[in-house]
Amino acid sequence: MKNFYERYKHSIPLIAYAIIYCVWFAYIEKKITQPTTIIHMKVDDLIPFCEVFVIPYFLWFVYVSGILFFCFFKDKQEYYRNCMFLFTGMTIFLIISTLWPNGHHLRPYIMPRENIFTRIVTQLYSIDTPTNLWPSIHVYNSIGAHLAVVHTPLLAENKKVRTGSFILCILIILSTVFIKQHSMFDVITAFIMAAVMYLVVYQMDIVAFFQTYHANWKRRKLRQV
Repeated sequence: MKNFYERYKHSIPLIAYAIIYCVWFAYIEKKITQPTTIIHMKVDDLIPFCEVFVIPYFLWFVYVSGILFFCFFKDKQEYYRNCMFLFTGMTIFLIISTLWPNGHHLRPYIMPRENIFTRIVTQLYSIDTPTNLWPSIHVYNSIGAHLAVVHTPLLAENKKVRTGSFILCILIILSTVFIKQHSMFDVITAFIMAAVMYLVVYQMDIVAFFQTYHANWKRRKLRQV
């Protein structure tokens, strides 16, 4: 049992944050049904509704979680960086949604066509309200997943994986506006937040900083004993 704990104890932050995020998000989704801030840009009206993009939109769940769990088992250091990147952005999103309830009016009232993709989009609309959108976590986490790919040697050295990740990341980002789940404002602000967190997580390497600080603290405690 002790060996199991030592081997998988780095799952604790992931499990703890998943619970916190799900409870917090469920709360704001239930409480905030009439947003006080409506998000809209003129460019939103120029983007056509394209239902086929619902496919990459749903692939986001497999993409982000798949990369995170790959790092969990194969590259612990990148796993911590990915957690730091994702968790920080998702927490900022929750705070913004709580303090500044937001939403949009971009969804089509009537589907322009009848096919399997519009039926899937309709089902998505029925379970996912057009509220609590800024910044787009679909966009932000997709960027985070691709950054993890290019910074994980086992993935980055495989050109097909790296290229496939980039293409899927772009398709997911496009999907958010083509199926009218997000405004371009949500996308742009997600990019800005991702750029800031890239500097913090990868350029400054804040994870390594905290690990060094913790190791030095443990050594000082041992000397005092």
